[in-house]
Amino acid sequence: MTQRLPPSLTPLDTALAALLRGVDPIATIELPLAEAAGCIAAGTPLLAACPSCDIAAADGWALCANDIVGASAYSPLPLTTAPVWVDAGDAMPPGCDCVLDADAVEVSGPLAQVLAEGVPGQGVRRGGSDIAGLAPALAEGHLIHPAALLLARTAGVEKLSVRRPRLGIVNVPGAAVTAHMIAEIARAAGLQVQTREAAARDAASIAEALGDLACDLTCDLVVTIGGSGAGRRDAAVSALARHGDVLAHGLALQPGRTAAVGRLGPVPIVALPGSPDHALAAWLALVLPLVDRLSARQLRRRMTLPLARKIASSVGIAEIALLAEEHHAWLPLAVGDWPLQAIARADAWLLVPASHEGFAAGTPVDAYLMRE
Repeated sequence: MTQRLPPSLTPLDTALAALLRGVDPIATIELPLAEAAGCIAAGTPLLAACPSCDIAAADGWALCANDIVGASAYSPLPLTTAPVWVDAGDAMPPGCDCVLDADAVEVSGPLAQVLAEGVPGQGVRRGGSDIAGLAPALAEGHLIHPAALLLARTAGVEKLSVRRPRLGIVNVPGAAVTAHMIAEIARAAGLQVQTREAAARDAASIAEALGDLACDLTCDLVVTIGGSGAGRRDAAVSALARHGDVLAHGLALQPGRTAAVGRLGPVPIVALPGSPDHALAAWLALVLPLVDRLSARQLRRRMTLPLARKIASSVGIAEIALLAEEHHAWLPLAVGDWPLQAIARADAWLLVPASHEGFAAGTPVDAYLMRE
């Protein structure tokens, strides 16, 4: 039997609330630093001070600045004791607070004289200047960036506590381009991704792939890609009904109208359309909030800029606009229907609520960044 959309579309807020109901943050795991990038921090380990003491920032002679006041090439200052040579990274000798270049000290046998003055801190990296003592490595609930990993490695931390949701993807034949896009976006977002391929587009084949996924993997969320519409060869939602529960199919969302949300046992599932623009819109509007709930992520980064031109939207349908930043303003690229070039060019996205007719030119709007 052909899969059908319901006579009335489900409001986006209603579908999202049903999808998130009963979903709690997942347990934390510890990952090596190389695997933690892009995950959500689940703890804030305190780092030791780095450097642990004053160290030389350059190769040269370690001296006390007060002892060489007035030294110059015209008035060399003899030293009563031989100066200490340090390489960059060496601990500063006791009583020394500056490092002079090699040609600033003239050494002849046991005799040495200084040809230039120094100032305290010259050529020196102070203890704790890179990392203050007991500084947090990262912020809990935030994305782990390479800069945070730099601090952790420098301080000798080997593992970080993170939340990394496990995503299961069922690919329906005919949506390969979209499947690749979603998998790449998911991995870039720090998700652990496993995929299953349905043997065919019929409900039995898709249900079998869903069953394999449920048996073989422990997933925190599942998405199907393709076959969510009302075409003669669409059966993803029918397959979900066989293996789980359909909470809503046919959403008041554009793009993304044919998406569906449900449960595969206790696991939330989103049926994404096979078209790249509709799948991406449903991913932004439905899957990202689910990922954020599972990972206990803090609010995603947004940027407020005025609109370069108006956005017109239909009341009763939530529409997502793609935006590009130009001359300190948001330039609308596409609303409702997204050409692939607009997707590639977009810097941010904006959800226009179903209750709005859009926004006038010059209106400041909060837009979520496509890449953080």
